[in-house]
Amino acid sequence: MPSTVFGLPLHPLIVHATTVLVPLAVVTVVLAVLVPRFRRWAGPLPALLSLVALVLTPLSTESGENLERSVAETALLERHAELGDQLIPMTVALFVLAAAFWWLGRRQPQDRARTLVAVVGGLAIVAAAATGVQVARIGHSGAAAAWSDVGSASGSAE
Repeated sequence: MPSTVFGLPLHPLIVHATTVLVPLAVVTVVLAVLVPRFRRWAGPLPALLSLVALVLTPLSTESGENLERSVAETALLERHAELGDQLIPMTVALFVLAAAFWWLGRRQPQDRARTLVAVVGGLAIVAAAATGVQVARIGHSGAAAAWSDVGSASGSAE
């Protein structure tokens, strides 16, 4: 994977797409589970957005690892990388549960299947919440790593 595009580091470019699309997937999954009217309107959209999130997440981590090799190693950067690596299984779970919820709910389920749909929906909400929180933690740690010395004696332009 290239580390730059038009002279810009690739990681911030990919991460901004990830930072928008993962929370969008999270919100659409939660709405699809909780709001039947939204579920009917959205159809497979929550699962598709979760798939895009799943594809973007390893691209973000890989581009971050490329960038990490070209900057000074710090504890903040290491923490950011650790948190980023933890997002991959979360986006896998989000996608699998969103796709299962959509697939199981396509038709009017019978009583037994209705219970399964409710359980999968509940698990999808848990996965969505965990994924959303993790994205916020990753973003905060990334901002701290990128901007920690701005305005300090070592990072000032004076």
